[in-house]
Amino acid sequence: MNKLTFQEKYRAIGKKEPLYEGVFVTAVKTTGIFCRPSCRARKPKPENIVFYDTAQEALQHGYRPCKVCRPMEKPGETPDYIRRIIDELHENPCLRIKDHDLRQRGIEPNQIRRWFKNNHHMTFHTYQRMLRINTAYNNIKAGATITSSAVDSGYDSLSGFNESYRSIFGEPPTQANNKTVLNIVRFTTPIGPMFACASRDGICLLEFTDRRMLETEFRDLCKRVNAVVLPGNNDHLDHVQYEIQEYFSGKRKKFSVPLHTPGTEFQNAIWKLLREIPYGKTRSYKQQAVALGNPKAVRAVASANGHNRVGIIIPCHRVIGSDGSLTGYGGGLHRKKWLLDFERTNP
Repeated sequence: MNKLTFQEKYRAIGKKEPLYEGVFVTAVKTTGIFCRPSCRARKPKPENIVFYDTAQEALQHGYRPCKVCRPMEKPGETPDYIRRIIDELHENPCLRIKDHDLRQRGIEPNQIRRWFKNNHHMTFHTYQRMLRINTAYNNIKAGATITSSAVDSGYDSLSGFNESYRSIFGEPPTQANNKTVLNIVRFTTPIGPMFACASRDGICLLEFTDRRMLETEFRDLCKRVNAVVLPGNNDHLDHVQYEIQEYFSGKRKKFSVPLHTPGTEFQNAIWKLLREIPYGKTRSYKQQAVALGNPKAVRAVASANGHNRVGIIIPCHRVIGSDGSLTGYGGGLHRKKWLLDFERTNP
């Protein structure tokens, strides 16, 4: 694969967008500091810049990490104080952490509100409410009464619980058996944060959080399985985070986490073929169509690849053009290139 030229990298840092996180770092000769491509600091002159593929290379050449963009941290990493609060809420979903409680902990409420809005696309209080509703839903599904489920989930009144439940599920708790819950978690990787969703059957979504079609994917997935997406504990989510961490550390080439992939028969046939592409290898859309037994189905194969919701594990990043060129990838072509290069250099 052709690497980015100096000019392409220089233009990328001028845009101050997180598109090239994990692809390179910018070292500045005049300050001795290296930065992420998306750093907000003033753009240096080209003659004062050295580009390195990794932060480790920059460190080895005597550069210090920038205190503004913190290039030694994973892109989109959850701050420790927020991670501790999330862990606490998941251990006790009935807990209600209010602004006063945050201030008692030395945390500015506006700070945590902004983080949840930017990274989970909801308010901090909505996140807590969804955890409580998820707990109540599971209790009702397990046979508990609606009243006891409301009380055990921390609600002071049955009417308040019913209103919250209906606002999320679109129907009263008496209809709990009609809906499925997909649990969601956000976690970080060396090339950006990801969302993972899981049903009781397995992982049904694994995508970078900045994927443009993410909301469409959520809607389509929920429609197919008649579900709502809620934060909550799920063994499959713990499993996938562990295996993805092993993948990025170069220790895992095959995944064992169960998958749940609602889709057409044709789509699932293509997704199965994708999982058969060996680690570190690539196939063209034409080769995939031939393997399917229909050499003329190149466009249909490409479409099914594009509808894959489980990135990396169902490795659509390993499919390239017949001429060897990189083609569309929901996580961005820069990530596709990074993943292919990573797999080739970590056989």
